[in-house]
This record gives sequence, C-alpha cells and structure tokens, in this order.
Amino acid sequence: MTPEMVTELARQALETTLLVSSPILGLSLFIGLAISALQAMTQLNEATLTFVPKVVVLFVALLLFLPWMLNTMTTYMANLLMNIPNYVH
Repeated sequence: MTPEMVTELARQALETTLLVSSPILGLSLFIGLAISALQAMTQLNEATLTFVPKVVVLFVALLLFLPWMLNTMTTYMANLLMNIPNYVH
C-alpha cells in the first residue's frame, strides 16, 4: 500500500463523512441561528427554547435524509471492501 493510496482512502473517508453529516449539521445550524434571532428580537433569553425546535427539525430531517445517508455509506463501504485485494498488493 503506497502513501498515495492511504491519502486517497483518507480523502474518500473524510469526503463521505462530510457529505453524510452536512444536511443534519446545516439544518441544526440554521435552526439555531433562526431561534437565536427570534429570541434576540423578542428579548426572550431562555436557553431551553432552542432545544425543542432543534429536536423536532432534526428528527424530521433524519426521517427524510436517512435513506440517502445509508445508501451513501453502504456504497462507500461496498466499494472499500471490494477493493481490499487492490489495497493489499
């Protein structure tokens, strides 16, 4: 296994990780900022107000994105496992 192969495998792993996690992290960031802006406008400084909307939105997002996330991870792992003989030599 050459250093270039290791670098390519690490790049693919990081790319897949970012690709799979980005919808959930992006929605969490957006909801957090929206609720914080709403709290600033209404001067309601309650820390628990951001928790419930985030949980609800993330639950719905997982319901919507989970099939795609599983398909992406399964494709990556299948490709990785099928190429083990190429990596060993």
